Amino acid sequence: MRENPGWRVYLVRCRDSTLYCGSTTDMARRVGEHNSGAGAKYTKSRRPVELVWSTPAKSRSDAFKKESAIKKLSRKQKILLVES
Repeated sequence: MRENPGWRVYLVRCRDSTLYCGSTTDMARRVGEHNSGAGAKYTKSRRPVELVWSTPAKSRSDAFKKESAIKKLSRKQKILLVES
């Protein structure tokens, strides 16, 4: 399997202090999309967002698996991840 070094999983903090998890190959573009309202429905009404954490993934599949695992974490666990 070919590895794509560009895949990343990320957390952004929204205006209401909630955390949103996603994955992308272009972090600057994706954060810009969230802030322009073209990103996820969740962040559209919670702009602006700020990137607070990201980690590389080996592939698209790996990124989606990590994203899914992070979305299952509690808010407290996500905050600990950001602070680590």
